[in-house]
Amino acid sequence: MLDCYMDTLVNYKVMNFNTKVIHGGQHHESATGSVNVPVFLTSTFAQKSPGVHSGYEYSRAANPTRQALEDSLASIENGARGLAFGSGLAAIDCVLKLLNPGDEVIAVDDLYGGTYRMFTRLFEKYQLKFTFVNFDDVSKIEDKITAKTRLIWVETPTNPLMKLVDIKAVVDIAKGKDILVAVDNTFATPYLQRPIDMGADIVMHSATKYLGGHSDVIAGALVAKDAELGEKLHFIQFASGGILGPHDSYLVLRGIKTLALRVQRHSENGMAVAEYLESHPAVDKVIYPGLKSHPQYELAKSQMKDFGGMVSFTFKSGKKEDAITFLEKLKVFTLAESLGGVESLANHPALMTHASIPAEKRAELGITDDLVRLSVGIEDAEDLIADLERAFS
Repeated sequence: MLDCYMDTLVNYKVMNFNTKVIHGGQHHESATGSVNVPVFLTSTFAQKSPGVHSGYEYSRAANPTRQALEDSLASIENGARGLAFGSGLAAIDCVLKLLNPGDEVIAVDDLYGGTYRMFTRLFEKYQLKFTFVNFDDVSKIEDKITAKTRLIWVETPTNPLMKLVDIKAVVDIAKGKDILVAVDNTFATPYLQRPIDMGADIVMHSATKYLGGHSDVIAGALVAKDAELGEKLHFIQFASGGILGPHDSYLVLRGIKTLALRVQRHSENGMAVAEYLESHPAVDKVIYPGLKSHPQYELAKSQMKDFGGMVSFTFKSGKKEDAITFLEKLKVFTLAESLGGVESLANHPALMTHASIPAEKRAELGITDDLVRLSVGIEDAEDLIADLERAFS
């Protein structure tokens, strides 16, 4: 009976998440029995005869360390194929290369600045058309769909305004229309939200963030819902060459093993910080999906397991100077770009991560000059709140 149970458990689809991040899609190394995947620092592999090999020819096509990571990615997102890239933007680049000149993309308007830059400054010149829409009302998406629409790009929660998109509703709109739905799941992680289970075709991650989790690697990831789409993406990855190296693959895979533990703590601390900020007299608006004041709180409860560690807020004064002074006073929070590491970070989107978005576009979206974005880490919440209190004084 035990052997039969273990044979079934090896199928990652029947594993619970905490088991899946450690064992999903993973195997002991065959030659030595190593429990931990080795870092295969090799560019090429010996062949027994021309074209006869062990499944590995050249590391741009496949590398055992990267393969272990890619199998883990597919497992934790419940997809058919995972792919690992040199950055999150390299992963997005791969998705866009599925398209042809003249194709149209509908994207959420509150995008990560690097995604917006890639869409508008790189791919528009190759005759791709991008339409940016507020997804609060998904019927607005339907109004923008044309015969040339081939991709809907979703980010939920969005960066930095923490807007949510109803993934199932978007999938329903795209159904039967030869339109792919891709979801940037970086902020939520598969611990909190699994878009493929809701019908999405592609999930994207900046694996630099929560998947890696330790601010020591730049990486990106894609997971495809079905094998055919996964093979198309793999061909683009192989042909374009934006792969993740073996050592960085090892680091992300190691990070995934503690993902559930870390994101649970991020979520607990995120809620504590959000509640503190909401009660502070200097704060105007706190944007956090776990607060009942968030306009999409009910949607957050329905499609997320918890609410994560990302919190944004503005000042009652509305002054950029107050935000800058606050950020300069922080000691436990580090003033830096990026997010999702074990340490808490603070960021001024208008001057840092979203500076590439034109000022008039930022104003239209609500990325004001007094907006601060916090990536709440896994330190003791009391110390984080004490640090915020000092910075407000």
